[in-house]
Amino acid sequence: MNDWLHFGDTAPLPTDLPTLLMALLLAFLCGQLLAWVYMFTHTGLSYSRTFVSSLIIIPITVALVMMVLDNNLVTAFSLLAVFAIVRFRNILRDTLDTVYILSLIVIGMACGTQKFTTAIMGVGIASLALTYIWYTNFGSRQRYDLILNLNWDQPLSHLRDFEDFLKRHAFRIKLASQRSSDDIDSAHLSYRLLLRDPDRVDELLDEVKHFDGVSQVSSLRAEDESEV
Repeated sequence: MNDWLHFGDTAPLPTDLPTLLMALLLAFLCGQLLAWVYMFTHTGLSYSRTFVSSLIIIPITVALVMMVLDNNLVTAFSLLAVFAIVRFRNILRDTLDTVYILSLIVIGMACGTQKFTTAIMGVGIASLALTYIWYTNFGSRQRYDLILNLNWDQPLSHLRDFEDFLKRHAFRIKLASQRSSDDIDSAHLSYRLLLRDPDRVDELLDEVKHFDGVSQVSSLRAEDESEV
């Protein structure tokens, strides 16, 4: 079995198995690194977890493409023709669905060009990467757990005491909006909270309602950031 895997590519130029494995693993690691950078630096209005997942799989697919082509002009033109068919006859709205299609195209080309080892190693690494993405829910991010809205009936100079109170319940707080009312000592505030213990929301809300100067308290669970 080991000999068959090692000499599985019966194309004119056999594939170096250690080099193939190194290329696929390096592509996976590089893709994951840039995916992490994208997650932490993204500041736009639209965020898609499937796009982040695609950033991991695309380098693996491209590495497979380069292995399959192997300086073969005929195979290169065949690949362009197949990609054109997929692009113009089927419009996929999900980025990860597109990655699945492209990966399977490359795997099929590897089998058709008798690069059997390349196909086996490629589908194995891609399957592990996709399973890792699904199992770890990679790409999802939730910066805050709770949206807290309230009326503040004291001078804003006393707001520091209330924020110190919130910090005892949350790792991170952010004053998202502040709207003053007709009363100079009254304002409507909206906070974003990353809670220390999300299961103790009811306890936090009860303490907030009894805090001096706070009224009309309302809250909303902050869902994972998603594409808008």
